[in-house]
Amino acid sequence: MEGLFSFLLFAVFFYVMMRFGCGAHIVHGGHGGHGQHTSGGNTDPVCGMQVAADSGYTKVHQGTLYHFCSRNCLDKFDANPQQYLGKGQSCSWTMPIKARIDMLSTGIRTPIGIKVFGKNLDEMERLAKEIEAVVRNVPGTTSAFAERITGGYYLNIEPDRAALARYGLTVGEVQDVIATTLGGENVTTTVEGLERFGVNVRYPRELRSSPDQIAREVLVPTSEGSHIPLGQLAKVSVSKGAPSIRTENALLSAYIYVDIRDRDIGSYVAEARKAVTEKVKFPPGYYATWSGQFEYMERAAAKMKIVVPITLLLIFLLLYLNFRRVTESLIVMLSVPFALVGGVWLLWLLNYNLSVAVAVGFIALAGVAAETGVVMLIYLENAWQETRARCSSEGRKPKPDDLHAAIMQGAVERVRPKMMTVAAIMAGLLPIMWGTGTGSEVMSRIAAPMIGGMISSTLLTLVVIPVLYALVKMRETE
Repeated sequence: MEGLFSFLLFAVFFYVMMRFGCGAHIVHGGHGGHGQHTSGGNTDPVCGMQVAADSGYTKVHQGTLYHFCSRNCLDKFDANPQQYLGKGQSCSWTMPIKARIDMLSTGIRTPIGIKVFGKNLDEMERLAKEIEAVVRNVPGTTSAFAERITGGYYLNIEPDRAALARYGLTVGEVQDVIATTLGGENVTTTVEGLERFGVNVRYPRELRSSPDQIAREVLVPTSEGSHIPLGQLAKVSVSKGAPSIRTENALLSAYIYVDIRDRDIGSYVAEARKAVTEKVKFPPGYYATWSGQFEYMERAAAKMKIVVPITLLLIFLLLYLNFRRVTESLIVMLSVPFALVGGVWLLWLLNYNLSVAVAVGFIALAGVAAETGVVMLIYLENAWQETRARCSSEGRKPKPDDLHAAIMQGAVERVRPKMMTVAAIMAGLLPIMWGTGTGSEVMSRIAAPMIGGMISSTLLTLVVIPVLYALVKMRETE
């Protein structure tokens, strides 16, 4: 029976491990690798134009590498970086693989994300900035950034059909010239040993760094052999627009990235959501949802509401099959919460937040505490049955003193097995909790509740269960 009991508990433990990822959400967003710089993209943060990676004008600001189209833009950025950051760019500090997984699953690459939905980009950006300002003041916030979904720059080239007809050109011919001179065209491939490189040809940067230069320097050949400046055939201008447009659930969306530290996600989101509700007014048709790792936590919490009751029901069922009586089963079940007290205290001392990994540790602790309680109860029951048999042979009914002596005898016999059990479990779990290798942050949170619980479970098994057993069996004495 004890073997079946242990097997079923292990099955439940293994199911939770595989189903919920064992606390993959307890680790806050980390920092990138030391000595490396993240890329701010190939968009000039000052003028908003696309920049080649080999432009030569670069600047590292707060660990992020930015590219600039000219020395003038670089000098402007140096004078006031904060004025130009945030135009279509957003920086977050996380680990590469973790960021990729988060992006694929929720689209949010920080522990907490806020999605604003609506129909107008300008109004959504206003709401996102208000939420960003409110969330920054919530205790535990290390960074909050709302994506700027407006303010991007676009180079517009509108062909003048009358001018094109005058020179005998078509719109397609002009577009081919624009694609080659500005975007570049692969003309050949160079072979260097085993390596092959495409050769791309386009105008040098000094001939295409501004709309005026593009209109003046880009020449369109005609069938007569002449070359006409693009400005005489089309209108070249720069206009503002959305850097990117996201849609979700048939609505436009804007993201706010939030990183936290020294707080658990659940309590932080509850406080931040309350602050946003009180201070940000949403027009009709606009609303916000919370995503990121918080979304994982909500799903895991919903599943744990099913797994935990099923686990407790299985424990009670196995106890009943073992004792065949409800009373003894309830004695062990009522003792399980006392065993969990030690796990809660150790979590508080270690400053661990509640997570799926911690919940898995408590599930395992409940099983171990119930199992040791069963052994103690069996020892007490055997000692009491021997005492009753002796009293029956003496021709008298058992007295309270007889019950007390039987309980003392049974509890004393249980001290050494209990201490051996606790010593073996703690010897196996302490190295896991003190480990510093890969995965130790998850495993330590599984081990901590069990270590603290085994300490309180020892006192429980040796003190509380005998007392409860005495109260229940007192009616069988004179």
